[in-house]
Amino acid sequence: MTTIASNLQSVRQRIAAACADARRDVNEVTLLAVSKTFGPDAVRAAHAAGATAFGENYIQEAIEKQALLADLPLQWHCIGPIQSNKTRLVAAHFAWAHTVDRLKTAQRLSDQRAADLPPLSVCIQVNIDGGPGKSGIAPGEALALAREVAALPRLRLRGLMTIPEPADGFDAQLAVHRHARSLYEQLREAGLPLDTLSMGMTADLEAAIHAGSTMVRVGTAIFGTRKPISSAA
Repeated sequence: MTTIASNLQSVRQRIAAACADARRDVNEVTLLAVSKTFGPDAVRAAHAAGATAFGENYIQEAIEKQALLADLPLQWHCIGPIQSNKTRLVAAHFAWAHTVDRLKTAQRLSDQRAADLPPLSVCIQVNIDGGPGKSGIAPGEALALAREVAALPRLRLRGLMTIPEPADGFDAQLAVHRHARSLYEQLREAGLPLDTLSMGMTADLEAAIHAGSTMVRVGTAIFGTRKPISSAA
């Protein structure tokens, strides 16, 4: 068994244990393997071990990787910032975009999504704990933006995505994630057909699952320590 395959098995065991502890069905939680800065061989190894959904932060790097992996049935998620000059690339090359935090970005993604592709699945990124320098809208702005995004014809609004500041210990992590879950439920009660709460990473996936995450984004625990890159494409 390769290191990546072994790591994936360990992550799946962590997810299963967290679901059991939270009395949730393990099938309710999707594992998104975050492959940013790792090459096609690492993605191939992860796919061989059963991973099918991959998250990328750097758009140009991701597109180059996708071209080298076109023979595999992979689902690609953009989980990094989307600049205005990159919306066309995201619309053309990804199945999901997790980091929509402006109507302008959403509008461009919708306008640039080809008619022969399924609608682009999107999550609204919320700065759930007000972390300084973090992307995402304030929680109080989420409902208005969600309604506008949901009305765009070539997008499918799926839910919310969060990247909170690191918290010390399970209870502190759980409190922040529960805030996100509460906001998610408020939007659902307002009539938005959300089904995705993208939260939880290597360090806090257990707390995120306890709070109701439906998609955990795990990179380091699968691929190891990330390599530095010269620029964020």
